[in-house]
Amino acid sequence: MEFKNRILALVIATVSAGCSTFEPSETIAMRPAHGESGDVAVEYAYVANYGAGNVSAYSVDVTTGVLTPVRGSPFAAGSDPNSVAIDPAGKTLYVANAYSNNISAFIIAAASGALTQLKGSPFQAGYEPAGVAVDPAGRFAYVSNGAAAKSSVLGYAIGSGGALKALKRSPFKSGTAPQYVAIDPEGKFAYVPNSGSNNVSGYAIGSGGALTALTGSPFGAGTNATGAAIDPTGKFIYVTNAGSKSVSAYTIASNGALTQVRGSPFAAGTKPLGVTVDPTRRFVYVANFGSNNVSVYKIASGGALSNVRGSPSSAGTEPAGVAVDPTGSFLYVANAGSNNVTAFAIDRNGALTLVRGSPFAAGADPGAIATCRVSAGKCE
Repeated sequence: MEFKNRILALVIATVSAGCSTFEPSETIAMRPAHGESGDVAVEYAYVANYGAGNVSAYSVDVTTGVLTPVRGSPFAAGSDPNSVAIDPAGKTLYVANAYSNNISAFIIAAASGALTQLKGSPFQAGYEPAGVAVDPAGRFAYVSNGAAAKSSVLGYAIGSGGALKALKRSPFKSGTAPQYVAIDPEGKFAYVPNSGSNNVSGYAIGSGGALTALTGSPFGAGTNATGAAIDPTGKFIYVTNAGSKSVSAYTIASNGALTQVRGSPFAAGTKPLGVTVDPTRRFVYVANFGSNNVSVYKIASGGALSNVRGSPSSAGTEPAGVAVDPTGSFLYVANAGSNNVTAFAIDRNGALTLVRGSPFAAGADPGAIATCRVSAGKCE
């Protein structure tokens, strides 16, 4: 499969159910897998299958990391679903469809993980939407339009039921062929890597959701800047450069401006695409589409990256995206070329070991990744 200007996505959501204990041994536990009432969390995984035009849904065993298909999966989306995002309340899943130029919105059934199309879905987007993200307050959604000749970022207000309504000043100017959309944990800034202009557009998010270019934007990156992930503290952002086999690391200033950390960019595998920071804020994982593996890095106090022992770890064919589950115990890798998802257990040093039964079957061309946990009505 030839690389295109797109990010495919896997999302993990969790809700409360049942009653037992989660006691990881060699895995990292950022928090117990329990809801507010002490019940064990039920996790669901959602994978956008670019080539099949649908979304695969799985339940996740929080003890072992094993994936089991949800009844009714896969669920129909638009043409070439490219990216997914879950709202902070964990009630709505948004899917960017690259070649039907729209956004599918689904209601998530907490008891089963099944998806139902939201009334009014799909919602019109621009040209070849490549990424979708929701702000931490669940008020706004942003979609990058990856078509080089129509490059822009769309902004939407999110209604009480999850419906999308375009903001008055939308769309907003970007660089050429914008890809993933990353929003800082406080919802103050948004960042979009531009694969065609080899840079990162940075924006301040206004009270009404409008985007205003940050001073110094766009910020220089490597060749074919594609993926982006912000650490949970909001101090650092990591951007994959698919064309230059590297990861650019930046510090985020109080005004949102980006400055490359010392030693950046850091070497990765061939054609790095998806990137994620684990919830313990200690490790970065990068899917290397061209070398069929995952680079694992430890984050230093200043944001610099160093390879974890054993890195890179072998994945499936053409891994396009990565996600760490909310406890920091498991890593999931969507493999676009082998149509499956590789699952790893994460040890205390960040190193990876295959989960029993991995890889797990997906649809055609699965890829890029985000995670969330529903607790007290919020996605963590």
